[in-house]
Amino acid sequence: MVRKMSVPPMELVDYEGPGTQMCAVMDAIGEISVRRALIPEPKDGEVRVKVKWVGICGSDVEVFRGAREPEFISYPTRLGHEVAGVIDKIGPNVIGVKEGDHVALRYVWGAFAEYVCCTPFSLKVLPKDLPLIEGSLIEVLPGIIHAAELGDISPNKNVLITGQGVSGLVMTQVVNMFSPRNLIVTDLFDEKLALARKYGATHTYKLPNEHANTMDIVGADFPDGFDVVIPCLLEGAGMVDAINAAAQNGRIVMYGCIGTCHKPVDFFKVHKKRLDILSTEPKRDIDNRRFFDEGLRLVLDGLVNTEEMITHVVPLAEVARAFQLRNEHKGDTIHVMIDCEAK
Repeated sequence: MVRKMSVPPMELVDYEGPGTQMCAVMDAIGEISVRRALIPEPKDGEVRVKVKWVGICGSDVEVFRGAREPEFISYPTRLGHEVAGVIDKIGPNVIGVKEGDHVALRYVWGAFAEYVCCTPFSLKVLPKDLPLIEGSLIEVLPGIIHAAELGDISPNKNVLITGQGVSGLVMTQVVNMFSPRNLIVTDLFDEKLALARKYGATHTYKLPNEHANTMDIVGADFPDGFDVVIPCLLEGAGMVDAINAAAQNGRIVMYGCIGTCHKPVDFFKVHKKRLDILSTEPKRDIDNRRFFDEGLRLVLDGLVNTEEMITHVVPLAEVARAFQLRNEHKGDTIHVMIDCEAK
């Protein structure tokens, strides 16, 4: 079985002192607080990471809003998976990685904390001259690279990316390297569309509201729809829009829109258009590792910028304020980073 995202165990305590740490707990929808927990010890085959940076992902925001179904998550819970930090302790039977290594993490949920433990599978060692703040977003690149490959993008195809949040902006940079005929992106905010143009979008369209039908806005220029549609939105209802925007024999790659969809889905339209619909998480562990390597290389080679979209840095002690910022729909709030070392 392919490995799945896991939440490292963390024992909460009601006191502050040696051997304890700060961690964030989402107590209920819209309520996140800072608690105390024991600093974990790495078990057999594990390492402990002293966390420095964790980005607030759109999936974290969905949980904060209560937009995920109970089978996905229940409250209270812990969030945070876009992680960069430093290995500070090695458990038994771990070779290769060592104390002091700078690392990015993947498939670890619940990392809004000062320390987490995980297996080497979840680590990607980073060069020490790469600023750690630029390393946390490497976590999103395996799914993004896989999405671009699944799209079967070529120079004769028009590609639409809906949404230019954090992942959407990284997706635009990666898809641009697949040399589509046209790379079209949509978003609600001018600031994000400006970055998208810098990152290679050939056409950008500002939507009047989050419920707008994409083809109502872009249909005059692209009446036949798009060969490849990659939604990078949170809500599942974006898939209805993606189906409408896809061209005959088109392909939809679901990087986003994995939240609950409350709109009816016209599967006859999927059949009539002969659409392919694909999900993006790698199906084999070896592929996950390969895409992790490729993602880091794109950042190190200067081909993907993971720093420019950071608009706010907030200490872990003020995580509630950080989530309020990230939850706002504003053009000048793109990526909010939690500093887990700042006191």
